[in-house]
Amino acid sequence: MRRVGVCSWSLAPSGATELAERVRAAGLDAVQLALGPLELDGQGERSVTGTARILDGAGIEILSGMFAPVGEDYSTLETIRVTGGLVPDETWERNREGAQRVSRIAQALGLDLVTFHAGFLGELDHGRRERTLDRLRVVADTFAERGVRLALETGQETATELAGALSELAHPNLGINFDPANLILYGNGDPIEALELLAPHVLQFHIKDALPSDVAGAWGREVVAGTGDVDWRRFFALAASRAPDADFVIEREAGADRVADIRAAHELIDRHGGAR
Repeated sequence: MRRVGVCSWSLAPSGATELAERVRAAGLDAVQLALGPLELDGQGERSVTGTARILDGAGIEILSGMFAPVGEDYSTLETIRVTGGLVPDETWERNREGAQRVSRIAQALGLDLVTFHAGFLGELDHGRRERTLDRLRVVADTFAERGVRLALETGQETATELAGALSELAHPNLGINFDPANLILYGNGDPIEALELLAPHVLQFHIKDALPSDVAGAWGREVVAGTGDVDWRRFFALAASRAPDADFVIEREAGADRVADIRAAHELIDRHGGAR
């Protein structure tokens, strides 16, 4: 059965207790958890044990995890092109070690899915692309050894480029976290056309909306779900027919009232009969 949750980083909590309070304030009972800040040992709010205990006590399910590569700079489209994902040589060893650590945390929490941005796979020259795909194989293997699937975020390349990379990798542990807004924010194509192509690989959805930039090479603008350029009627119809078991996780990375905006996204899902 499809479930509905929210990204923990969208709520900017100081710890697990505040996260539980804000998830509940948003009217939800499930979360995708940023795993990087957690500690494997200990009982505190930022430890795996403490976080699991607090969320479970609040009746909140952890649907999946998120792995954020070190060194990423999202200030502009140009800075993230240079620093994003597994592409930079100077951060690869730290990110390889980070993937090992995060995979252990995911396993300890009993998760079977972690998502992340691999980098701009479609814009690399042949040598850098091959090197990045090799690194992606290493990371996918790392998570597979822990029984955790890995889903690549959409947006930093076109759907055709991403599908091509997945086909070339042919790795059984790799899929997609489909975020329709990211394709608009990065200026990389129509979300509905992208979903039609990528649906067989989708393991999870992010529910987020955006408007395109009027300036070439600049970010689009994230907006409250239902007020941007995503065709939600067609999106939910495709999700229902092509990826009926992939969870919906609301992501909101802008706005002054995140809880209200997340509630609005949840209402959008309900209006379209998107989940339980």
